[in-house]
Formats: sequence, structure tokens, C-alpha cells
Amino acid sequence: MKWRMLLLVGGGVFLSTMDSSMINVALPSIMRTFSAPLVAVQWVVLIYLLTITVTLLFWGMASDRLGKDTIYLTGIGVFTVASICCSVAPDLWVLVSVRFFQGLGAAMMMASGPGIIRDAFPRRELGRGLGLVGIATSAGLMTGPVISGMLITAYSWRMIFLVTVPISMAILVFGYRLIKEVDLSQAAVPSPRFDFAGAALWVVLVVSLILYAHFLPAFSWRFGLGGALWLLVAAALFVWSERVRTPALLPLHLFAKSYYHIGLFTAAVSFGSLFVVLVLLPFYLDYVRGLSTHLIGLVMMAVPLSLFIVSPASGALYDRFGGRLLTTGGLLVCFVSLLLLAMTKADTPLVVMCGKLVLLGMGQSMFLAPNTASLLARIKDDDAGVTAGLLATSRNLGMLCGAAFAGIVFAAWFGWFSGGDELYAYRPEQSSVFMDSFQATLLCAATVSLSAVLVSWQRDD
Repeated sequence: MKWRMLLLVGGGVFLSTMDSSMINVALPSIMRTFSAPLVAVQWVVLIYLLTITVTLLFWGMASDRLGKDTIYLTGIGVFTVASICCSVAPDLWVLVSVRFFQGLGAAMMMASGPGIIRDAFPRRELGRGLGLVGIATSAGLMTGPVISGMLITAYSWRMIFLVTVPISMAILVFGYRLIKEVDLSQAAVPSPRFDFAGAALWVVLVVSLILYAHFLPAFSWRFGLGGALWLLVAAALFVWSERVRTPALLPLHLFAKSYYHIGLFTAAVSFGSLFVVLVLLPFYLDYVRGLSTHLIGLVMMAVPLSLFIVSPASGALYDRFGGRLLTTGGLLVCFVSLLLLAMTKADTPLVVMCGKLVLLGMGQSMFLAPNTASLLARIKDDDAGVTAGLLATSRNLGMLCGAAFAGIVFAAWFGWFSGGDELYAYRPEQSSVFMDSFQATLLCAATVSLSAVLVSWQRDD
């Protein structure tokens, strides 16, 4: 039975990761279709990640109360309907709006999926189960760029949303039949209470953070100072609310344990670094190298290809050796790969580029399964759902900040080096400006990545 549960959860993971990797390849095409600047087009990615980030804690708690099966299958249904709507969006902001609902469906799957794996696998095999889920993650990331490139070349970027519909429908039917056979709802803990105040403050805090980062370059220092003060107030109100309420949205008692907050922080930084690369790389391959979308997809396969190979091994090694060496070593590999990517030139051979991306994927896969298992294997059953939600929240907050970082920092560097030009008006003679901006942005990301290496070494096994 555990293998069928793994197949169910893996199918949802494959679906959501394939969608994420396809949309990154499609960003230059979407920019051309709507003649919009990068800071506007990046909201196609940001709204999806923002929605997931602000709702994952809610769905993690809801899965403990309403049942992991109910939340998971509902999420697949919402994701399917939203995908169809995305394919017919008439303008950029309609597309962004519908991506909000697609993010809701993905959040429901992400929040309940790890809890299903935790219930299905014995504790001694948890690392192995999560490592095998890593195969689904890498398969989605690996096939997404290739499928996206072929569809955009043959049809348009709209087709990338329709291609996921048959897959999600198959998962939905399989999951419904499996749930009827095995009642996962027995793990649910019915409760009429929910921390609505904490949920509202969490939404305000995360949305304020992203909007502040998005609009900061366009406003004066007074706006920057006022926005920073507002973020401090919002964070203080959220923490105060969680300390005085029972039950709380955020299990603050778990944060007192070093392995808990270290695991969440490093997950956020790891995925943030990855998304800086995944957002910027298609523009480099398209604008500077002049590759077709099909070839762009093939190059971007390098990251998930290494995930596919290394993830199962890293999960099995965690079961034997623990998490400190594996997680810290994986983050160190990611840091080195970012430094190597920052040395990229306009004429760097594609084989060399793929090698750097393989190294980045290896670091991610060394880190992911051991980090997840190190949290889920230590907490009580009552905290399983919210911990799974927090892990997914950390990863998606990292992706969200990474995508925002890529767009904002790169746009700032590009404007600096070009004298105020926008990327959507890019001209071939600006390739040196693009490369200077690309390298500077990746060096900034590498600096942040190094902090995760230092923090991860402080964890205890």
C-alpha cells in the first residue's frame, strides 16, 4: 500500500514541478506576446509562489483536521481547472489572476503530500520514501523544459497549461479510487478552531515583504525606511499573535529546537538560490545565445537530470548517516556552482554550462531529502501536518524571494550598466551589459547561499 501512496503523492509533485519548470522557459515568449517589462512578467511566477507561500500553513493545519486525502484531491481538482483557464487568458493580468487559483491548488497538494508519505512509510524508511519523491520532483523539472520548448516552438506558450490537464485528471481518478480503498481520513483531528488572526497577519506580512521588494527601486529613501518599519511592525504583530493564541498557526514551541528552524531557513535559501538561476537562465540562452525554446529546454534539463540520479541515494544515506554532513555538503556544492555560473561568458560552451547546472542540481538533491527527513522524523504526529506545511512554505518562500530577487536585482544592474534601459527593449549590441548584470546578480545570490552553508553546519543530527 505504501508504494501506491508514494505513486499518488509523486504524481502531484510531478505535476506541480513540471508546471513550474515549463513556465520559466516560457517567460521570454510571454514577455514578447504582451510587450511587458520583466518586473511585470515575473508576476506570472511570483503570484503562483506567493499564493502557495501564504496559504501553505493554512492547508497544513487543515489537512490535520479535515483529512490529508480530502485536501490533496481537492487541490488537484482546483489546479486542473485553473490550468485550463490560464491557457485562454487574453492579457497578462488575467493570466496573473488565474495563476493565483493555480497556486491554491498546488499549495493544497504540497501541504498534504509529505504527511501522506509520513503516514505510509515506517520511520526507519522515511528518508527512502522522501528520496523517492525526489525522483518525481526531478522528473517534473526534467521533462518540463523539454515539453515547454517543443510546445512553444510548435504552437505557443498557451499549450504548456493544457498539457498538464490529462495528467492531473489521471491522478485525480487514481487518487479517488485509492482513497476509497484506504481511508486516510482516520488520521484527521476534527477541530472547529482555527487561528484566523494569525493566518491574516501571515498573509499581510508575506505580501508586504514581496511588494516592498518589488517597488523599492522605484521609490525614494522615505518609502524604503517607512516600508522597513512596517515590515518590522507586521512581523512583531504576527509573532505576538502566535504566542498568545491556542491553537496557533505557527508552532513556536518547535522553533525552540535548533534542527527545526535551521532546517526551515536552509530550505528557503536553497530554493531561493535555485530559482535565481532558473528565472535568469532562459533569458541568457534566448537573448544572448539566440537559442530556440526547444534547445533552451534541453539545456535546462541539466539541473533536474542530476536530481533524478542523486535524490534516491541521498535519502537512503540519510537513513544511515543522518543529516548534518549531507545537508551542509549539498549547500556547499550549490554555493560553488553559483560561483562557477557567475563566471559565465557570452561564448561559454553549452557543454560547460550544462556541467555547472548539473553541479547545482547535485547540491540541491544532496540537501533536499535529508533536510526534510531530519524534521519529519523528529516531530509528534499532531505536528506532522503543520510541519509539512512549514517545510513547503519555506521552500516556496525561498522560490518566491529567489524569483523576486532575480527580477529586481537583475533589472537594477541592467539599468545601471545600460544607463536606464529595460530588458524587454534588449538589443543584440547590449550583450555585454546583459552579461555584466547576469554575473553581478549571481554573485549576490552566491553570497546569500554561503550563509545557508554556515547555518546548516550548526545543526545536530
